[in-house]
Amino acid sequence: MENDKTNSQYGGFIPKHGGYRKLLCFQKAEIIYDGTCYFVEHFLQKSDRTTDQMVQAARSGKQNIAEGSMASAMSKQSEMFLTNVAKASLEELMLDYEDFLRIRKLAIWGKDHHLTKRFQTINRTANATYETYRKALENENPEICANAMLCLIHAVIVLIARLLQQQERDFLQNGGIKERMMQMRVEAKMLALKAKTTAPPFCPNCGKPMILRKAAIGKNAGKEFWGCTEYPECKGVVNVEKQ
Repeated sequence: MENDKTNSQYGGFIPKHGGYRKLLCFQKAEIIYDGTCYFVEHFLQKSDRTTDQMVQAARSGKQNIAEGSMASAMSKQSEMFLTNVAKASLEELMLDYEDFLRIRKLAIWGKDHHLTKRFQTINRTANATYETYRKALENENPEICANAMLCLIHAVIVLIARLLQQQERDFLQNGGIKERMMQMRVEAKMLALKAKTTAPPFCPNCGKPMILRKAAIGKNAGKEFWGCTEYPECKGVVNVEKQ
């Protein structure tokens, strides 16, 4: 299934959305979910309430990044809200791992711990997958497993925080769907007014009348052109300047 949604060929007020699988924070959040499923299966009892809570928190971190990406088609507010839910869920999961270590009197690595630095080096691996972290996330020592998960969760939380900043900048620059709808209405009225004062040519291909359009994508994006009224059967165009 294709996840990248774009505006229609002739433009529109629905912004580009989706593409969450390309986000580094989503890719690593998926690894966190897989790693958490392994962790609770090997180090917690199935009857332990914490087991379900940790799996659900890990799942929420992954799913809400995806849902926010898709929700951006209709609401930038929903996109930012769901992205923030993903961040909060992973912060909750981080506390669960810290509780696991503290209650069992196991060490919680600090940022200067030599294994933390080793993990940070591994985490910079390009196109990292679960296999990249398997030795740490599936280590027989629960202290190593839990701390490796903490390192990875912290890295993803930082990535999500940056994503939220990017979403905020995009909203301030391009607005939400309401602002886009208003802009499209204004442009449509301007095109209609110009069309009334400009004699439309006839299609050089089929001879039918042409209407004034505005290119939304490609090298001519933003430029006006005459398009055949029989489109898509006829793809005749006339350059406004030449006409």
